[in-house]
Parts: sequence; structure tokens; C-alpha cells
Amino acid sequence: MIAPTDLLIPFVASLVAAPITLRALRTMKSRQTISAYVQEHAHKQGTPTMGGIIVLIGFLVAAVTIVPLPDRYAVIALALGFGFIGFVDDYVMPKAVKGSRGLEWKEKLILQVMFAAGAAFLSGAHTPLAIGLGIFAVLFMSNAYNFADGMDGLAGGLGVVIAGTLALMGFLLNLSGVTAAMAALAVCFIPFLVVNWPPARVFMGDVGALPFGALMGWAMARMVFLETGAINTQVFWPLLILSLVMLIELVPVPLQIASVKLRKGKRMFPFKTPVHHAFQSAGWPENRVVALFYLVQILAAAGALLLFPGGGSQAPWIAIAGILFLLMLIGRKREESHPAPDVQSEKVADA
Repeated sequence: MIAPTDLLIPFVASLVAAPITLRALRTMKSRQTISAYVQEHAHKQGTPTMGGIIVLIGFLVAAVTIVPLPDRYAVIALALGFGFIGFVDDYVMPKAVKGSRGLEWKEKLILQVMFAAGAAFLSGAHTPLAIGLGIFAVLFMSNAYNFADGMDGLAGGLGVVIAGTLALMGFLLNLSGVTAAMAALAVCFIPFLVVNWPPARVFMGDVGALPFGALMGWAMARMVFLETGAINTQVFWPLLILSLVMLIELVPVPLQIASVKLRKGKRMFPFKTPVHHAFQSAGWPENRVVALFYLVQILAAAGALLLFPGGGSQAPWIAIAGILFLLMLIGRKREESHPAPDVQSEKVADA
């Protein structure tokens, strides 16, 4: 198992990468257009995106130095593979094709399945059922977390809570690869949050949200699905509770899209999707929406740990997460003073 001091190297790597990445993104003019469906974010036009590279650099350092074999190869494949998809979606396609907002969903899905299958195989899943379940977990979390990347501080804060909780769960199950990977991911989010804290100087972008969600999905699959594909029910239900916010963010989106396409423009839900946009459309300040999502995720993490085998004693982590929530509540967010930054690629807003 890893020692707390082992996390210093990836943390410092992300910390050093932060100012360098910010300068590079400004030079590259890494900017996208705010969706017309999210007019509440029009003032963010000009903010650089692809800030997830800050976290990605630190995580890859951790993968090479502290994540044991064979999980090392799996997490590197996910981080680089899904990071590549995000980079093409965030930067290559918009630059190459005028008016493009990134890859088509079919292209993105095919690439995601390929990389997720490879990671499942590298982690020891060698039956079709086990690989299929691993792919499902990775794709679910990757796309759900990507949808959650829509407000200053939202995805980063949720990532700290989810990845940190998964690290504790991996420790309780004696899965050293899961513990090391998730603990490293949690600490690497911290330097990113400094520059993504309201008002954000950089957005995460698909280059970060896709691989980080995929890594969390991989960790869940390693805990729930045995090598044969059998489900560890003692672990499944706590992880389902931990995924509550991700379920709330993801599930309404395809249902809304399907309803609009199949019912001649009629929506299934009377609100914008992903759900965090619905609160803002209802007049909630952005920092209050983020604080609510933090609170729900913290409570979900606490409930998951209470039900997890041996997890009831892990209350200190929930206290740390609570501090993060309080910081958001008293944060320096002033939406009206948000500088004219750039455009966060708002993933499917109102379908």
C-alpha cells in the first residue's frame, strides 16, 4: 500500500504544471464557444479550456511511480486514451473544421469502447462478460463526469470527493492499484481547483473530464466485478450510492434527447439538462448550485462508506470533504465580476 508521502510527487507535478499549462493554453488560444442553450454562462467567453491537463500530468507521474502492476498499464491506457479523445474533441476538431464543436458522438463512443476494453483486459478481466461490464462502468462514469463539468469548481470538487472515497474503499479491499490511482487523482485535482475556483481562470474540458471519469469507472469495476464477471453485491450497492450525483447528471440527458427526436421536439423533462443547468435557469447563483452538488455528493459518500464492508470507521474523510463544501459556501465567487474569459464547452445543455 502507498504511504501519504508517495502522493507528494504527483501533487507537486500538478502544482508545477498549473502555471505552465495556463500560459500554454493562452498561447494555443484553446477556446470554444459557450452553448446557446446556456446564456447564463455568456460572461465566461474567453476563458481557456483543457485545464484538465494539469491533473493529467500529475496523475501520469503517479501511474508510473506508485501504481503497481498490472493496474499501472490499465490506468495509463485510460488516461492517455480518453485524454486523446478529449484533446481531439476540445482542440483538434474545432481548429480543423470551422464551426465544429468536436467529435461526433458515434466516433467518440467507438474510441471510448476500444480504450475501455483494453483497460479491462489489462486489469485481468478475460471473459466477455467481465470485459463488457468493465466497459459499461468506464463509459458510464466517463460521460457522467463529463456532463458534470459545467460550472466553476463543480467537476473538480466532485472529483476530489469521489476519487478520495474510492481510494478509501480500495484500501479497505486491499486493492493497492485502486488505492494508489484514486488517491493520486484526488490530490492532483487540488492544484487544478485553485485555478478553476470561482471565478475560473481555466476550465477542465473533455481532455480532463473524459479520462478522470473513466478512471473512476475503472476503479468501481475493479471493486465490483470479479475476473469472471460475477458481481460483488457487498460492494455494488455502496458504489451505486456513491454514484448518485453522476446518475442524476447523466440519465436525464439521453432521455431528453430521445424525447425531442422521437416526439417531434417535445421534452421529457421541463428543465435543462444536465441537471445543474436547471437550477441556474431557475435563478440559483452558480456557487449555490455547486455547493448543493457538493453537499449531495458528500452525503452520498458518507452513506456509501457506512454500508461498505469496514467503511464505517472512515469518518475523517467525510470531515475533509465537509471542509471543501464549506469553502465553496464561503468562496469568493462573484458571478457579476467574472472576468471575460473563454468558453467552456458546455456538454449537451438543453436538448
